[in-house]
Amino acid sequence: MARSIAVFGAGPGLGRAVAHRYAREGYAIALVARREDPLERLAGELMGAGASAYAIPADLSDTDGVAALAERIRTTVGDLDTLYYGPTAGRAQPAAGLTPQNLQSVMPFGLYSLVALVREFLPHMISRRGGAILAATGASAVQGMPNLSGPGPALAAQRNYLQSLHAEVAENGVYVGRLYIGAPIANSAWHAKIQADQAAGRPAQRWGRGPAVDPSQLADLLWTMHNTTKQPEATYPERIFQR
Repeated sequence: MARSIAVFGAGPGLGRAVAHRYAREGYAIALVARREDPLERLAGELMGAGASAYAIPADLSDTDGVAALAERIRTTVGDLDTLYYGPTAGRAQPAAGLTPQNLQSVMPFGLYSLVALVREFLPHMISRRGGAILAATGASAVQGMPNLSGPGPALAAQRNYLQSLHAEVAENGVYVGRLYIGAPIANSAWHAKIQADQAAGRPAQRWGRGPAVDPSQLADLLWTMHNTTKQPEATYPERIFQR
């Protein structure tokens, strides 16, 4: 049976690029996101390139639905060899205006559903002493940034969880890799917003002023981390916090 990966947050930017990168390596791909039509188009794109790909629409803010989602994935591609988690956690906003309700709305995407998914798929990885859990998100998980709160605290909690998980399961043959991105990703919703702001003459935030990165470059970096260097954590650009 082919190796399998589930791409949670299979959007048009990095999620799509990760799906294509792993498909080229012979993985069966389970594509998970909220909107069915874009998922079906991406699955068709991958199948047209010779991959096995399956659209599995699901709302990752519904943590209670994770068990049923995991069963659908197992029925489709079997127990996962690799879990990639990269959904957008919510809209950025100033920290001074943050409320408890704002945080409650982003924690399911940022942390709760990831924890529930790991609980579903990690035991099998440990039992066969192999597997990978990958996450990619914005660099506000690593360092707080003006006007980029909201998702940031949730993603920082996610990072803490994954750091602890890596320390616990590495000796069982399970790799936990994290990539933190401080540049706009071409084709992403964030990049589209930056372009719209530029077209309207609105000033860009500090972290939206640099050139966009090709998502395939980031997918290659994740693949290399997973399969070659085993580096548990990386940022892109590498020296982002020294600019």
